[in-house]
Amino acid sequence: MDKILIVNAATKFESAGAQLNGLLVNWDQTYFQQRGYEVQLVNVNDPHDFDEEVAKFIWADLIIYHTPVWWFMLPFPFKEYLDKMLSAGYNKGMYTGDGRSRSHLNPKLGYGTGGQLQGRKYLLTTTWNAPEEAFLVEGELFYPHDVDGGVMCGFHAMNKFIGLAPVESFHLFDVMKSPDIIAYEQSYLAHLNKVVLELAV
Repeated sequence: MDKILIVNAATKFESAGAQLNGLLVNWDQTYFQQRGYEVQLVNVNDPHDFDEEVAKFIWADLIIYHTPVWWFMLPFPFKEYLDKMLSAGYNKGMYTGDGRSRSHLNPKLGYGTGGQLQGRKYLLTTTWNAPEEAFLVEGELFYPHDVDGGVMCGFHAMNKFIGLAPVESFHLFDVMKSPDIIAYEQSYLAHLNKVVLELAV
């Protein structure tokens, strides 16, 4: 693993200034470049040639997504980017279809197996106004679901559809009311160390 694609999905919106996800991107750049990795960046708010975006995903060994969560979903500029980029990737090395075949014994099986990015990994980070207790405490909004099995379930299915496999996600909570940038950096860099060690095995 030596090629890293970093996707910055932060977007300024009302009280959200997109600064924390920008810091995560900067921490990635410093971490990987100091260790000799090749790094490419994507900002979903920039203009895009989507054939070129598809080529970046095919090029990467590890794709790191940094996204805030707006109203329990992806921000709309990120969703638009994914819709256009994934559509552009059809039959161009990203996926060949949904994996089903009329010639198969059961043509209704195999959905989601048409991806072509096998062997590549992705890391999802999310930032939340919600406190972690909203997921952990019985009676709170998201309980008993965690981020990956709840709000982000569809995002993980999307990546599986194109053949990517996940490494452990990283989530930051209560970032609007109780931010701790020093602690965030320390915990994120420790997470990257763990991911890199696991991928090196």
